[in-house]
Parts: sequence; C-alpha cells; structure tokens
Amino acid sequence: MRYYLLLLISFCGYSQEVFKPLEQRKEIQPLKIERVLKADGHLDEAEWVKAPAVNVDFQVEPFQGRKASFSSTVKLLYNRQFLYVAAILQDSIGKNSYRAPNLKRDYAFEENDLFGIAIDGFNDKRNALVLQSNAYGAQRDLLSFDDRAFDIDWDGLYRVRTHRSDSSWVAEFAIPWQTLRYPKTDGNKPQDWGINFFRVRRSSNELSVWSPHPRSMSPLRMDYAGKLSGIIPPPPTATNIRFIPYLLQVSKNSKGTEIGNSTASDLKMGGEIKWAISPTSVMDFTFNTDFAQADVDRQVNNISRFSVFFPERRQFFLENASLFSAGLAPVNEVVGGSMYIQPFFSRTIGLDQNVNPIAITAGTRFVYRSEKRNLGGIYMRQGEGDGDPFTNFLVARYSENFGKQNRVGAIVTTKSSPSNVATTGAVDAFIRFNDKFSFSGMGTMTQDSRNSQQGFAEYGQFLYKDNLVTLYWTHTVVSDDYNPEMGFVSRKNVLSNSQGVDFNVRGKWLPTFIRFWQPGVYTEVYHSLKTGNIVEQKLVSGPLWFNLQNGGILGGYIDASVQNLEEDFNPVGIRIKPGSYRYFRKGFLLASDPSAKYSASTEYGWGGFFDGSLQNVDAKFRVAPIPHLNVGLSWNWSKFEDVGVARETKEVNLLILETRMAINPRLQLIGFYQKNTTDNLNSVNMRLAWEYQPLSYVYLVFNTLNYQGVDATQQKQQSFLAKLSFLKQF
Repeated sequence: MRYYLLLLISFCGYSQEVFKPLEQRKEIQPLKIERVLKADGHLDEAEWVKAPAVNVDFQVEPFQGRKASFSSTVKLLYNRQFLYVAAILQDSIGKNSYRAPNLKRDYAFEENDLFGIAIDGFNDKRNALVLQSNAYGAQRDLLSFDDRAFDIDWDGLYRVRTHRSDSSWVAEFAIPWQTLRYPKTDGNKPQDWGINFFRVRRSSNELSVWSPHPRSMSPLRMDYAGKLSGIIPPPPTATNIRFIPYLLQVSKNSKGTEIGNSTASDLKMGGEIKWAISPTSVMDFTFNTDFAQADVDRQVNNISRFSVFFPERRQFFLENASLFSAGLAPVNEVVGGSMYIQPFFSRTIGLDQNVNPIAITAGTRFVYRSEKRNLGGIYMRQGEGDGDPFTNFLVARYSENFGKQNRVGAIVTTKSSPSNVATTGAVDAFIRFNDKFSFSGMGTMTQDSRNSQQGFAEYGQFLYKDNLVTLYWTHTVVSDDYNPEMGFVSRKNVLSNSQGVDFNVRGKWLPTFIRFWQPGVYTEVYHSLKTGNIVEQKLVSGPLWFNLQNGGILGGYIDASVQNLEEDFNPVGIRIKPGSYRYFRKGFLLASDPSAKYSASTEYGWGGFFDGSLQNVDAKFRVAPIPHLNVGLSWNWSKFEDVGVARETKEVNLLILETRMAINPRLQLIGFYQKNTTDNLNSVNMRLAWEYQPLSYVYLVFNTLNYQGVDATQQKQQSFLAKLSFLKQF
C-alpha cells in the first residue's frame, strides 16, 4: 500500500480535485409554444430560432475542467403535449464516421457517439429519468437513483430523430408529458426541475457536460445538475394508462429420451396494463404473462466455487428492478468482491429449477417513489411446475430517504405453494458520508415450513472513490441454512472479507496513446462459518494495467490462490478431491477500441489450477462496417492438464456467434448461436423485431436446442412463435 501511495503523491499532484456542486446552479428556461412540432432532426421550424440555448462545454474526460473540443448547443421548447429538446453537436469527422456499432435499443454507453438528457422532475437532487440518442437515432433510456441503482431496461415512450452532416449531427427529442414524472401543478405556477445534458464524442473518447461534475462521478449525480426553471407543465392526467395487449402463436417440437416426443401448437392472448395513478405512483397488471421474445441466456463454463449469476432478461421484471434489488453484488468485475446476496431475484418466478418456463397466470406490481420514501409490492401467481399445482409469490419493499443521499429500508418475500411456505426478510441501509465515501449494508433471515430451518446472512461494504483512487472493503456472513427461495446467494456457509485498491494515474510523462495507468491490488478471503477454517483466499495484483485513449485496454495481472476443499469439487465434470491446494496464475488482457468498425479483445491466463494446470482464452471479435450490420464472435477455451483424481487432461470450448441486421433502429433481425462442448450443446435463436409504432412490436422468433442428455443421447427441441403487441396510451 505504501508503494502505491508514494506513486500517487509522485505522479498525481497535478490532478484535478473532486469539487462541490456549483453554489449558483446553471439555469435554462424553456420557451412555451402553441403548435405541435414534428421531431425529424432538421429543426426547420421557426420556433427553434427563438428557443433559449445552452452550451455543453465542460470537459469531464479526458481533461476535467477544460473546454469541450467541439461546440454542443442544446435548445428547449414545450407545449401542452411535449417537452422538446434539440442538440446541435458540432464535429469534423464526416457524416459517415460517427460511431455506432449497431442500432439496438439500450446500446453500450462507451461504444457510441451520443447525446443524453438527465431530468430530475421532483428536483430532489437524487433521482433522474435519462433519455439518450446516438447519431443514428437509436434510443437508450434508464432510471437512476442516487447515481447508484439503475433501471437500465426501463423503456420510456418518446420520439427522437437525428440528422447527420459533415460538420455536425442533430438530435431532436419529443417527450410526452405522460413519460415524465413531476409534482402536481398549482394552476399556472412555474416549476423548477433539475436537469443536465451530456455528450460523448467517441472518436476522441471525450465526455462533456453542461453543469460540471467531477470525473469520479457520472452525469447522473443530480446534486451537480443545473436547473430547468419557469416551466409550466400540464397537470398530470388522471387517466395516464398504457394498455399493451398481445396475441401469440407458438409451435413446439421435442424429441429425446429425457424430454419425450411431442408436437404442440397454441394460440395465446394476454397483456399488461400500466396505470400512472399519480406522479409518484404506478400500478402494473399482467395476465397470461409472456416473455417469448426475451434474449436467451449466455452459456457459461463455470470453473469457480461460486454459483453463476444469470441476469434477468424479461421486460416486466426489469422495470423498477432497482427498487427491489436490495442486497450485495459486485460493483464491477473486480471492485467489491465476488459475493452475491440478494433476498429477491425475479428469475425465481416463472422458471423451474432447470430454467424452463412455467406459465404465469397473472400478477401485479405497485411502485411509489417520492423525495422522502419508496414503496413497492409484487404479487405473481405461477401455474403448475416443480411438483406443485400452483405457486404464489409476494414481495414487499419499503425504503426511507434521509439526509441528502442516505436511505434505510426493508424487504420481505414469501413463496407459498401447497407443499411449502418460504419467507425471507431483510433490512438494509445506504449512507453517503460525503461525495467520495459511502457505506451499504444488510441483515437478512430465511425460514420455510418444510423443515422449519432458519438461516441468516449479512454484509457491510465501505467504498471510497475520487479522481485518484478507489478503495473498498466488503464483509459478508452467510449461514449454511440461509435459503432465499425467491432470491440468490452465490455461496453459503461462508464468512468473507474482500478488500482492494486501484489508482487512476495520469500525466504528461505517460505515452500519448495511454489515458491513465490503473495499478491495483485486490484480496479475497473466505472462511467456513461452521469450522472457522480458511476455504479459499486469493490475491490479485495488476501492477501494469493501462487504459488507452481510444477506450482500449492493455494490462497484465498475477493471481495467487489457496483452495482448501472440504468436499469434492467438480468443475466441468472433473472430480477434484478434498484437500489443500496452492497455485499461482498469470494473465494479460488486450482490447482495442470497442467503438471501432473492427474491434477485438483477448484475455489469456495460464498457470496452476488445484493439483494440475490450466490455460484459458477468452477472445472476442466484432465486425460492424456500418451501424446496420454487426457480427460478433466470442470464443472461450479452457485446457486442463493433470487435474483431479483421474489426472485428467481436457479441453472445453464455448463458441458464440451473434449477428444483428437493421433497416433502422425500429426494424431488426437478430441471430444468436451457441456451441458448448461440455454437453455437446448447440442452440440457435433468430428474432425479427419490428417496432411499428412506439413500444408496439411484431416479433417472429425461431429457437432450436440440441444437447446431450445424461444418458449420452441427443435431445432436440424446436419452436417458432409469432407475437403481436400494441400499446395504447389513454
């Protein structure tokens, strides 16, 4: 640690500080107009000439505080139907050179030229509704809470169109008032909102904002936002209701000794109703819930002692997920440790133990969010599955905000069926001591009626982050009987401590192609809660880790591990007997500019693995000659040598091919192929998606799955579905 602190003092004295929000907030007052404008990206209406304008000119990356390299002007108008935002983003790279690897919705932030708006309608300086567009009009939207919890899969109803030229690109937004959340209006009394605008110019990997914030934060820290003043929005409508019915035709064919031989066809109807009861309250209803168009899971060959966390991909459960996501998860691939403790995880609903779908008959969700508190509830009824004729799922969540950015809360889940009632309860807290230092923690217990067992778990995490250093310490305890049947925990019977530090070292002495040097050290120690013995410990050091100017990475690491097995461990079918194992591994990562037309990354690791050795490669390559065509290939290869009781030598391959062809952001054909040699699995998912009007879709989906069963025979499944959904706003 002393070595890194000396480096910090020696090389980083020049660095910019983490400053406080501006005492006098930047301000813009939009112009009210009467007529409805057509959002087409051309800004040829006379109203735009009169619109008030501001400049997005404060550079956050790479040089905090400098003026942005190119001018970005934002104008605002509004009428009784829409809030209009126009961004004129100057550039010199030419109309065909703006970065956009694909046109999918909710694309990767770091891969695109984009413009974004963060709106804090209640002016509480905590929460934001975020709307973004890349240079080709693809949408990215999310809800942010304290710049810490995010609903990245929330889909807002709004229109954006863009226009590109050799000297600039323009984004024009038309945002219906029904999409926004704000206080009830008091006659014609003006309101003040929080707002910020930001731009990513990807060819120079530059982030600029209107209202300044430090580099260690994001544009979604609304205590740093500017002010949208003097706006008089219409009163929120009493009948702000979205009705989304669907019609689905499904044909399935199965053949195999385990899954049986069958052919079936079904016509199904269902839908969702979303009722914005008030600016702070939303109620959702769903019946005959269907997720047939959801993305498929990515295969994983797990060689760790942790259960794999597969993210939720079903749209109904993704909305407002952050409110119900109490618990611990890694901050990123390194920071925060490896443990997951989540009292509620929505993938436990509508899926059996083998991740096969179970019909959801009906359900409802209620969410209340205000400046002072948040309240949520979910009820879902599941049909026959996992040996029960039906199962009811209930979730209740409450959190209270206090101070500027602190919160305490509780969550209770109950899973009830004729055979068992399982309950999980938890209390949690988040404290932001200052702009750099925060704490989060939780205590939780479980109980079920089947065996009357009680289990418990807890965690505490301290995180410090500024422009120069990131420090964390995470402590967890999970009993062997802790069993959140509606949640997820990556490891039981464990007491763990994880801590780490990394630095953001910048300076003119670095080569020009390097943006910053990020040396770091991370440790994890896991004890058996029953015996107190160390069962696993790991030290990872990345002394040579460089983030490049174009967004690429050049880095190397070393990994020293101790594994004490108290029972058999069977990674990819290789049996390793109980005992103590010590080994040492090395690795490196090379990654090119992820926004380029041709991009690649390769991570290679080698060294010991328990009583043998392991080499592994994780390689990715993507070709995107134009935003309308994207082909990505990833290959994960592992070679075990002299491992386990049988001294096995074994190679495992996982190949994934993903293609995306788009006429525009609203009409796309997506293909996804996976081949895993572990169980001779081959799967194909082809999906045609047409958004024929905002948030109304036609889907055509073809799936095929072939894999080797436990009796070594092939199991085959095929399905085809056609789905039509329609959104009607009342």
